Amino acid sequence: MDELFIAALKEETPNLNKFYHSGVGKINASITLMKIIEKYKPLKIINYGTAGSLNNNLKGLIKCTTFIQRDMDARGLLDFKLGETPFDPVSTIHLSEDGYTCGTGDNFVNEKIEVDCDIVDMEAYAFAKICKLHNIKFECYKFISDYADDNSNEDWINNCNIGAALFVKKFPNCT
Repeated sequence: MDELFIAALKEETPNLNKFYHSGVGKINASITLMKIIEKYKPLKIINYGTAGSLNNNLKGLIKCTTFIQRDMDARGLLDFKLGETPFDPVSTIHLSEDGYTCGTGDNFVNEKIEVDCDIVDMEAYAFAKICKLHNIKFECYKFISDYADDNSNEDWINNCNIGAALFVKKFPNCT
């Protein structure tokens, strides 16, 4: 299989039938993607999903090329920074300069966070790291569904269909 599409939830990909769904969070994302890689041995993984923006000027479908764990907090151990994985040479995944930084964590963000990133999600770092470790090409596109504020929950629910339609325009072969 040349390329494979993955998202966390079916709700994010209405009417997009060529998607695999991992479930929410880094653990579910990791388990599912490892099973898919083992079974299909894809050359490229394309992740699509929704994300909260930390910048009110960021809108629409964006490409992410840098990935961090926004909830990795080992600052109490030696001199590690927030978002840095202790003793791991692959703490930040940087694919290129032409995209945005995605901060992945296992919580739904609806207020300001300490980590410097453009958007927040709950799976992309896991997908990016697995692809890096397995030498699989990785692309990531996120639709800005909300602005990580008090309205995030309602905004996310209302915007899933819009993001999926934009993704189809970019990747018509995903339906």
